[in-house]
Parts: sequence; structure tokens; C-alpha cells
Amino acid sequence: MNYNIRGENIEVTPAIREYIEKKISRLEKYFTETPKANVNVNLKVYSDKKAKVEVTIPMPNLVLRAEEVNDDMYAGIDLITDKLERQIRKHKTKVNRKFREKGGINTLFNVHSEPGETVVEDENDLEVVRQKSFDLKPMDNEEAILQMNMLGHSFYVFTNAETNRTNVVYKRKDGRYGLIEAH
Repeated sequence: MNYNIRGENIEVTPAIREYIEKKISRLEKYFTETPKANVNVNLKVYSDKKAKVEVTIPMPNLVLRAEEVNDDMYAGIDLITDKLERQIRKHKTKVNRKFREKGGINTLFNVHSEPGETVVEDENDLEVVRQKSFDLKPMDNEEAILQMNMLGHSFYVFTNAETNRTNVVYKRKDGRYGLIEAH
């Protein structure tokens, strides 16, 4: 892996560079062969002394990305590595199954586990556990938002009375509302 480490408001010392490379190179054990990927690491220190670590690893069939804000730069790097490992483990089964079904590439990830490591299959993560069916009542955006709030949901599916198309209103993290229009 090639490392591109940039610092904003911080000098990337050889110690920080070595620590990042050591931690992220642990991810190589999950792959059948060491990926020829560029590891992009952005380090940023804010005025309140918090450190932000962003890591992006674009690969041919997968983009690994994580970010962490922490008081300690090294702790942030540790947490990032843990997040990336969880992403790989989560996608490992799904990606390997996809490639086996298509043929071609045997597997992208190693399927063996480290001694003492518990392998958790994530196939059930994508299982539909509940299904609802209902008629979409024609209404305007405001009525849909009122219905959503009355039900206590974070989104609401409805038929737009003006366009006769299926729309979704949803509550945004900033407390305002969004609208998705299907075409």
C-alpha cells in the first residue's frame, strides 16, 4: 500500500507517519494479496486541540473510509483502524459470495481467521425482518410532514397530489425536512 499522509495545522512527524503505517498495514491480513491501493490520510488539529483523522482507501471493488475526532491523535488513529477492520469484516462475506457467484476472481478477502478471533457472519444484516403494505393517499408535502410527525417516524411515503408520483419526506439531522421525488 502507498501512503499519502497530509497534515493541516500539524506537522506529520516521522513518528506519526510510522504509527499510521504500522496500524493500517494490519488491514492487509484481511486480503488474499496485498492490495496495490493508495491510503489517503488527512490529519487536522482544531483550535480546541481536538484532532481529526480521515482515512480513505479506494480499491477496485471497495472504498474503505472512516473518520474520527478525538482529543488524542494516536487514539484517533487506533479508533480509525478499528472502524476500517469492522467495515472489512462486514463486507468480507458479502463480497466473497458475490465474486463466487459471478465466477472470475476467486475471492478478494481471506476467509481464514486469526487464532482466538470470532468470525461473525453478516449475512443476516441484510435480511428483511418486517414488511408493511399500505395504500398511498394523495396529499401535499405539508400534510405528509404532519402525518410523519403525528406517527413519530423519521420519514413518510406518500403520493404527491400535484404530480401523482411517489414521494418521501424525511426529517434531517438539522431538524428541518427533506423531500425525495421519484421519477
